[in-house]
Amino acid sequence: HLTRLFLLPGLQNSGWSIQVPSDVTGEFGKTAVLPCTFTHPYKTIDRPLTAIWRVREPYNGTVVFKCVAPGAGELCKTAVSYKNKYKLLGNPRHKDLTIRIDNLTWSDSERYFCRVELSGDVHDKYESRNGLKLHIIAAPRITDITVSARGGRSFAARCTAEGEPAPALAWSGPLGGQRASLAGGGRRVTAELQRLPRHGRYTCTAVNSHGRAEGALYFYTFQATGSSLFLVLVLVPLGIKVLVLLLLVGVTVFWRG
Repeated sequence: HLTRLFLLPGLQNSGWSIQVPSDVTGEFGKTAVLPCTFTHPYKTIDRPLTAIWRVREPYNGTVVFKCVAPGAGELCKTAVSYKNKYKLLGNPRHKDLTIRIDNLTWSDSERYFCRVELSGDVHDKYESRNGLKLHIIAAPRITDITVSARGGRSFAARCTAEGEPAPALAWSGPLGGQRASLAGGGRRVTAELQRLPRHGRYTCTAVNSHGRAEGALYFYTFQATGSSLFLVLVLVPLGIKVLVLLLLVGVTVFWRG
């Protein structure tokens, strides 16, 4: 949806306006393009021109991008690019202030306002009053899987995942689907399997409208002296790779010895 904004009362017929979409969506870790175009009453603009993007609120919000084009035919030279994430895609001389944001994170989910300033006339400064909202989406990502003792011979497994929208979590194991208690809010959720009833592989699955992720652990116990129950192996897939690496190192040391 494109919003056409006239920023100063009485100037609707002056030929100045700014156009931005009301919403833009970007994927976590990737890039997003924030469009902004404007109109002006002049055939050409030869005066120095400044393009500005700010966040959270118009006029007083934090400036995350700024570039200055000193004269006609000169490129708009970047003066501010917060964390070097913001790049100009449009050409301000062609009425285009579009920018790109790289490596999107959750903190980039803000409302953005574009602004153009011409030197000389105090009234030749225009900003998108309503701005555009950047929404960050993300496929599920499992951030943590742990096993903890519950006393005696009881063990529990916990799986934490994040995504936008928040993913649905489910555990499955040697006995099929396992009922788990859910906790959390926002984009991060946790599912706890309060009892591991049998040895074997337990899988945590996270699903939302943008994708699916799985994490697994392997649970084994053995009887030691005094009939005490010990946890032998609890591994996520990365742990398996570590064991294989240690085994290869051990074999190499043995042969060199």
